[in-house]
Amino acid sequence: MDRKPITTEGYKNLQEELKNLIKVERPKIINDIATARAHGDLKENAEYHAAKEKQGFIEGRIQRLNHILANSEVIDVAQVEADDVRFGATVKYEDLDSGEEAVWTIVGEEETDIEARRISIKSPIARSLLGKEEGDEVVIKAPKGNIEIEIISIEYR
Repeated sequence: MDRKPITTEGYKNLQEELKNLIKVERPKIINDIATARAHGDLKENAEYHAAKEKQGFIEGRIQRLNHILANSEVIDVAQVEADDVRFGATVKYEDLDSGEEAVWTIVGEEETDIEARRISIKSPIARSLLGKEEGDEVVIKAPKGNIEIEIISIEYR
């Protein structure tokens, strides 16, 4: 199985989430199930069924996080020295049609956060930018159509 890239920060965030699920959420849901069980008839006990459903979600997420962490290749972006766009790059570009500027950081799939301007290395924008340099004009093949851009800057931080 191929190891998937992840930033140091992303890896630490997933470790913290896993730790919280195991040490806080799992014991809490076990207590919730015990409390609901004490209320009697489990067939018509909505509280019990909701707690069991939440337990299933928590256990599934724990398994998923363990899998992700075990199969990740941690990349310290601060150590990257490159002039072209690679994993971990923060790229600023200008849309040549509208003149609008955008900034995206290319991260692993599990770190993607559109609001934080962090896109997956597998996204159409990232795939179009990989290997390009400052000043390059690039056509991004996006679902809404082609976007012509010029790369203004590339940073690794």
